[in-house]
Amino acid sequence: MRTAPTILHLDMDAFYASAEQAAKPSLRGKAVIVGGLGPRGVVATCSYEARVFGVHSAMPMAQARRLAPNAAYLVPRFGLYREVSEQVMALLRDLSPLVEPLSLDEAFVDLEAGQTAWDAESARLTGVKLRGDIRAVTGLTGSVGLAASKMLAKIASEQAKPDGLVLIEPGTERELLAPMSVRTLPGVGPATGDHLRRAGITTVGEIAEAGEDELVRLLGKAHGVALYAMALAHDVRPVVAERDTKSVSVEDTYDVDIHDRVRVRMEVQRLADRCVGRLRGAHLSGRTIVLKVRRYDFSTLTRSETLRGPTDDPAVVREAAARLLESVDTTGGVRLLGVGVSGLADYTQEDLFAQARTAAAAASAEELEHVEHEETEEAVEEPVPPAERRWHAGHDVRHAEFGHGWVQGSGLGRVTVRFETPGSLPGRVRTFRSDDPLLEVAEPLPLVEGRPGDVGASSGSPAAGGEG
Repeated sequence: MRTAPTILHLDMDAFYASAEQAAKPSLRGKAVIVGGLGPRGVVATCSYEARVFGVHSAMPMAQARRLAPNAAYLVPRFGLYREVSEQVMALLRDLSPLVEPLSLDEAFVDLEAGQTAWDAESARLTGVKLRGDIRAVTGLTGSVGLAASKMLAKIASEQAKPDGLVLIEPGTERELLAPMSVRTLPGVGPATGDHLRRAGITTVGEIAEAGEDELVRLLGKAHGVALYAMALAHDVRPVVAERDTKSVSVEDTYDVDIHDRVRVRMEVQRLADRCVGRLRGAHLSGRTIVLKVRRYDFSTLTRSETLRGPTDDPAVVREAAARLLESVDTTGGVRLLGVGVSGLADYTQEDLFAQARTAAAAASAEELEHVEHEETEEAVEEPVPPAERRWHAGHDVRHAEFGHGWVQGSGLGRVTVRFETPGSLPGRVRTFRSDDPLLEVAEPLPLVEGRPGDVGASSGSPAAGGEG
C-alpha cells in the first residue's frame, strides 16, 4: 500500500441539478429536482436547496412534490450531462493515464502514475487546481478526496461535500475510520450492517477490535477477511483505466424488504432507466437484458432476455425488464433489485431496422398515393392534423422572436417558456399555444460560453449543489 495520498476521488456536486442551475439563471440558489415527472417518476437528483426539505435521490416524485411543492421540477437532459461529463473526464486524463470513471459524475485518478503528485502537498495543489479547472471549463463544482487508497479517497470526497477538498494524511487513517458507521466501508449494505449490529458491531473501530477470526465467523472467509482489512485502512485495489466494458448494470439494496408488487415493478422501471442512462453515457448499446432479484431469504435469481439486435432505447429495456420480472416470485419480499445490459456494441441495431421500416413505409405510401391519384383525380385530399408536440419541463426551446429559452411547464394546449441563457440575467416568462409555429425544440447551450465572469454559486455555498 502506498504511503502518499496520491489517489484522487472526484465527485461532482449534485451533477444533474447543478448543470440545470448553471444553464438557467432563474434557478440558481433555488430548489431544483430532476427526475421522471410522471405518476411513477422518481427523483434522479436534487440540489442542496431541495435537500433542506428532505428530498433525496430515488425518492418517489409524488413524495418530493409533497415535501417541496414550490421547487422546480425538470426532466433530465442526458445529452447535456454527457457533454459536461466528457469535459470533466478530459481534465482528469490530463492529470494521469490511470482514470477510472464510475459514472458520469464520479471517477478515481492515480496521480502518481501521471507524475502529477508524489506527496501530500503536491497532491493538495493538484486537487485545488483541478477544482478550479472544472469550474472554469464547466461552470460547475466538484468535491475532491485525496488519500493513499481508493476507499479512503472516496470517504474523503464525501466529507468534502459540497464544493470542497479533503486530504487524509497517511498515518491518520485508523483514527479517522474508528468512529464511523460500518456502512461507511465498501460492501457493507443494509443486510451486512444489520448482521454486524446484532453481533454488537456498529462502528469501523469495533470491526477492528473484533478481529479477523470473528469477522470470518460472522460473514464468511472472503467477506470477513476483506472487511477486517478495510477496517484497518488496508485497501490495495488499484485504479483501473478505462477498458472494454462487457456489461452495464445498476442495482439497489433496500433497507426494508419490498413486498408490494406494484412497488417492485416501479423500482425495476427506475433501474432500467438508470441503466440506459449509463449505457448512453458510455455511447454503447446492448442485446441482452438481465434482471437480478435477491429475495427475503437471500436467494438470488437472475433472468435474461436477448433481443434481435443492440438497443439503448429506455422503453425497450423497461419492457424487457418487466417481462423478466413476471417470471419471478416476489411474494416473500425483495431485498435487492438490479437491471443490466450485456452483449454490448457501439451502435444500435434497432435504429437500422427502424430506418428500413421507415423507408419501406415511405415507399409504400408513395406508391399507394400514386395509385389513388390515378383512380380519383378529382378527389380532394383531406388535411391530416399534425401530431401534437410534447414540451418537456426544463428542455431547451427557441422562439423566432424571443430567442432561446426553456420550458417551465405545459398542458391544456399551452406551453410556458422562460427566455434566458447561461450567461444572461434571469429572463422573462411567456406563454404560447403548444402548436405555435414560431416555437421549436433547441439544442442545449454551453454552460460557460459567453458567461460574464463566474455566475455560479459561491464556493462552499449550498447553491453549488451536488449529486452526492
